[in-house]
Amino acid sequence: MRHGDKINNLGRTASHRNALLINLACQLFQHKKIVTTLAKAKALRPFVEPIITKSKENTTHQRRIVFSRLQDKEAVKELFDVISPKVASRPGGYTRVIKLGRRVGDNAELALIELVDYNEIYGKGIGETEAKTGKRTRRAGRSKKPSEAKEVSEAKPAGETKPEVKAKAKTEEQPTSEAAIEDAEKGLNEENTGQPDADEKK
Repeated sequence: MRHGDKINNLGRTASHRNALLINLACQLFQHKKIVTTLAKAKALRPFVEPIITKSKENTTHQRRIVFSRLQDKEAVKELFDVISPKVASRPGGYTRVIKLGRRVGDNAELALIELVDYNEIYGKGIGETEAKTGKRTRRAGRSKKPSEAKEVSEAKPAGETKPEVKAKAKTEEQPTSEAAIEDAEKGLNEENTGQPDADEKK
């Protein structure tokens, strides 16, 4: 009976299981995500996460400890130089396991295990939301501030409707077409010749 036995031996001896997890961890650090069976992915998480936590402190001592576990210089370099700065603000939970369904050959359940900070779909826009300030609401627009409302009310005279404003703008416009300019010149010529207006004749 396996009461209280929480470690999945994966059908291997201790040395074989340890070698398997080391290889999977090195591949995960180099490629940022790997596809394996669900049982191996679940066994890899508790193996990898303490190692990533150690990499947050970039000292010779911590590098030697991590190297004694991984036995791979390239993986250690990638972990401390590339991955560690990216996960520095995360207080744990560096990996994610996503089920992918069953394999065609042996019907084994597959899973994707990846580093959370390197996923472009789930982690999209994290930096943008942190950069934005202010309370977000579900409304489409924002209400105007009292100062803005005062400026708008001062700009528009009271009791003036939109058609009246348009009519004013039309009267204030100067004639731009040739016909309008000719009409204006005729009016000036009539005033200069001194012809009496219709009201004065009566």
